[in-house]
This record gives sequence, structure tokens and C-alpha cells, in this order.
Amino acid sequence: MQGDPTKKRYPGKLTAWLVFVSALALLGYAARIVGGSDTPDDLAYRYSSSVAALVQYGLMLGILLLIARGLPGREVLALRRPRSWRRALALAFLALLAIYLASFVYERALSLFGDWSLTDEQGLVPNGWDSSRAGAFVAFFLVVTFVAPAVEELTYRGLGVFLLQPWGSVLAIVLTGFLFGAAHGLIVALPVLTVFGIVVAWLRVRTDSIFPGTALHAAFNGIALIAAVSTGT
Repeated sequence: MQGDPTKKRYPGKLTAWLVFVSALALLGYAARIVGGSDTPDDLAYRYSSSVAALVQYGLMLGILLLIARGLPGREVLALRRPRSWRRALALAFLALLAIYLASFVYERALSLFGDWSLTDEQGLVPNGWDSSRAGAFVAFFLVVTFVAPAVEELTYRGLGVFLLQPWGSVLAIVLTGFLFGAAHGLIVALPVLTVFGIVVAWLRVRTDSIFPGTALHAAFNGIALIAAVSTGT
């Protein structure tokens, strides 16, 4: 009889995954250093942004699947229904509230030290609505709301949690959360992104499924974009 695949350690696969996500973080910070504050204000209104993001996430998914090759099926990426959808949705709602609360508290703390903005640092959220480029924005919205959360959840809360959990759920939750935050290449927003990653990893462990966290991630990104074009100037 084979043992529980979620308890088995795969040091070679774990090393490959750690190298992969560490490279993502290094590339993120390198791009930030080289690019500085040159991120265009209309990034969300360019078709090229969506195409570049699709290429990036396609490459990420390909590398992820290569690392996961030979591992035990759906267990690896947690592609299974949660034990209870009602409980999973309730936990996802509470997790989303916790993320918003952490973001609010952190923003207020930042305001004590100057004019800092979490959204301005990354430069992905538009400042307002431009109806003349609605098509490009819809394309960007679809990528950021659906493609990005799916690939990132598979990378961190899927394969990452699976490979780290045999060493302990706490380690899996905290380390994947930090590495997720670092992959964005941000400094000011790193703490709140890490909290986001930790909360969603906790949700993944509690529900034994990647789907509730992916839905939460998609909702968070979609709400942020809609709020930006609805309230921006």
C-alpha cells in the first residue's frame, strides 16, 4: 500500500520549485530597479500589456508543470473540490475581509510617514476610466482577474504548499506567502502582499482545495480594477 502522497517529501522537486520562485522574485526586483518609476500610467489600456502578461504566465505555467511532472496527479495542485463548499465560501469571505483589514491598517500606518500608496508602487491599477480604449482594458481585466490568479495559485498554493507541507503546514503557509509577495518585486507593498499570500495559503490548507483561494484572488484583483476606474480621476 502506498503512503499518503501529501506526507511524502520530494526534496529534488522542492529545490527546483524554490529555485523557480526565487528567480521570479529576483527578476521582479531587478525589473523594478532597472525600470524605476517608468511604468506608464496607461498600462491597463494597452493591448501589449495583456499580451506580455499572457506570455509571462504561459511560461510560468509551463515551468510549473515541468517541475510537477511525475508527481501524484491532482494532489499536487489541489485541483479538487473543497470538503464543503459552504464552509469554503464562508472561510474565503472571512479571509477576504482579513486581507482588506490588513491593507487598511497598513495604509494608515504608511500615511504617518509620508504620501505612500500601495497601488501606485506597482503601477498596474489605472487612475480612471478611458472609454476610448475600453477593449484594451477589458483584455487587461480578463488577464489580471482570471489568468494571473489561476497561474499564481497553482504556483504557490498548489505546487508550493504541496511540496512544503510535509515539513509542516505553518512553514508551507508562511514561506509560500512570503515568496508570493516577493515575486511582485515591490518594497513598500511587500508586507501586505505577504499577508495576502499567507491568508490564501491558510485557506488552501483549511479547505484542502485550490479553488476557494483562486476565487478569492480573482475577486480581489477584479474589485481593485473596477474600483480604480469607478473612483479614479
